[in-house]
Amino acid sequence: MRLVTLPLVRLPALLLVCLLLAGLSLTGAASADGLRVSAVLDGDTLELEDGRRVRLAGIEAAKPPRYANPADGRVWPLAEAATAALADLALGRRVVLHGPAPVDRHGRLLAHLVREDGLWLQSALLVRGLARVHTRPDARAYAAELLAGEEAARNAGRGLWRSRVYAVRDAADPDELFRDRDSYQLVEGVVLAVSKSGGETWLDFGADWHSDVTVHIGRAAMREVTRAGIDPLSYEGRRVRVRGWITLRNGPMIEITHPEQIERLEREAASSTRQRSGPADDDFGDDDWWNEDEGEDDLE
Repeated sequence: MRLVTLPLVRLPALLLVCLLLAGLSLTGAASADGLRVSAVLDGDTLELEDGRRVRLAGIEAAKPPRYANPADGRVWPLAEAATAALADLALGRRVVLHGPAPVDRHGRLLAHLVREDGLWLQSALLVRGLARVHTRPDARAYAAELLAGEEAARNAGRGLWRSRVYAVRDAADPDELFRDRDSYQLVEGVVLAVSKSGGETWLDFGADWHSDVTVHIGRAAMREVTRAGIDPLSYEGRRVRVRGWITLRNGPMIEITHPEQIERLEREAASSTRQRSGPADDDFGDDDWWNEDEGEDDLE
C-alpha cells in the first residue's frame, strides 16, 4: 500500500504511520480491494457498501453535546468540520479494515480503516485536530501511534485544540472537573500521593482525597497495568496525563480500565504521603455542567 502524505503532518508522525501500516494485519475485509464507503454518519462513524457500520476505533471526533436537539437548528462548527473531513477523506472511497474489529453494543464494528491508497483515517482526523484519542479495553490497538498524531495537532493548536471546551484540564482544579462530570476529558497534573488497598490503587492530585481529583485503578485494571510494565507507585511526584470519563466519587474521579489511559510526562516536586481507608459513598450533583459552545456526545 502507498502512504499518502497528509497536510501539516510532521515527519515523526509520518514515520509512525509507516511503521503502523507495515505491521497491520488484515481482518474482516470482503476482498483485498476493500469495500467502498457509502455514507458518513458523523465525524467517526461511517457505513460500508455491504451495509455494515464502522465506528473508527481509538478516537473520538468532535460532536455536539448530549443535550443537543437536532431540530433546533443550532450549528456545532467543530462537529460539522469533523463530519465534513471524514466525508472528504472516505465517502465513495474503498477502505480496508485492519486490526481487531469487535462489535460494540450498537452493532457497529470498531476498526481501523486504511484507504485504498494507504491513508489511515484515524491518523488523518487526529493530525487535523478534529478528534481526540479515546481507546477502550476492546479497542486499544495502535495507541502509541494515535497519541503521536493527537500530540502533533495539540502542540500546533489545530482544530478542537483551539477550543476551551477540549482543552486539557488541570488536575489541581477539582471545581472545574466537577463541572465536567459525565464527560470525557484529558486531565493533567502532578500526582501528590499514591495509595494501595486490597489490590486497588488511587492516584491523588490534591491534599484531601475526599474532595480532590483522583484516578482509580481497580483490581482487573491493575492486572492489565502491571502486564504493561507500569508501576503506579512510581507515578508519585510525577506529572501525568490521564483520559477518561469524569465521575464523582468524593471528588472528581477517572476510572482506569486499561493502561493506555495514562501517560507519564515528567518528574515534578516530591509528593506527600497519606493513607486511604477506602472510598466513601458516591456524591453526584445535579447542576447543569455544560455551558460551552461546543461539546462531545456520549460515544457509547
